[in-house]
Amino acid sequence: MEKNTFVTSTYIATSPETAFNYLSRLETLDEWTINCRMLEKIDDDTWLGTCAGYQRNLYYHVKKIENPLFLGIEWYCGFSVDNYFHWYPVLLFPPNYLDPESKETGVYFHWISFIDPKRRTPMIMEGIKTVHLCESRTLKAILERNEGLKKAAQGQYTIDSDTIYVDAPIELAVEYLADLRNIGNWSHLLRSRGETDPQSGEFLDEYNQTVKITFRTHPLNNYYLIEQDYFYPEYQFLQRCPTLLIPCDCAFNDPSARGFILHRIAFWKGGKASEHGKLQIEDYGAENMNIKRLLEAKAGNLETFARGMSYLPSIAFDNSPTN
Repeated sequence: MEKNTFVTSTYIATSPETAFNYLSRLETLDEWTINCRMLEKIDDDTWLGTCAGYQRNLYYHVKKIENPLFLGIEWYCGFSVDNYFHWYPVLLFPPNYLDPESKETGVYFHWISFIDPKRRTPMIMEGIKTVHLCESRTLKAILERNEGLKKAAQGQYTIDSDTIYVDAPIELAVEYLADLRNIGNWSHLLRSRGETDPQSGEFLDEYNQTVKITFRTHPLNNYYLIEQDYFYPEYQFLQRCPTLLIPCDCAFNDPSARGFILHRIAFWKGGKASEHGKLQIEDYGAENMNIKRLLEAKAGNLETFARGMSYLPSIAFDNSPTN
């Protein structure tokens, strides 16, 4: 897994709109984070506040993600306004996004954290799992308590993900991965069954079961979403895999950062794999490694693959503030 990226997810028994409105207000960080306290409002979307990880104040900025698919927000943090080196996208999936036939209410909260390796401290990376899991638990409790619940609600799904760094131009990657005709090159479990167009086609899986695949590409805020839908008509089963392609210069606010982060999201009903489609997160991971290998070769970077799954910066920044 990509070591500069940390992900936490949870089910929250409140509406996506309620969660979105709550998270869009930076002052609510006072209520559910370990030590982010908003001290001074700069504008409607920016505050100066405390931060435990750096033992100094940071500027916090929020940007909304509003599209027909799902709601979400992005947090930005840095030592000065408009110079943010932490970036945290949060996606809020309604249950009927995971499964169009779902009658479940609530929202699935998916929080992605990009930690710039040039500025992070050992304590930040050693503590981020504990802190973010605890904060997600507190957020869930606050929103569910506001709905009148007296104990943690359980969702029908769990969210999993696989993340890898790819040292290739994101434009090359979007063009290649958005085209379903290329899937036979990077997915070892699927074989084409007749004519395939760039967005849809029929395939056979590893058990010779028919699967109809649809790809749809959407630009978000400086990055891309490719929806990958795998539908088994014989079983009326849909496996959905939203895939994010995020340029590293955006993820780490570093113009010299090459390539992009590939983040693929999986949903497991009942907390376990289904009987069809991908059965484990490693199925996605194997495809991600194949994608990395192929795209880096297309970009002429034959040496990068051997360095591993993570983005490696060329130089280090210090932690001094920029004014």
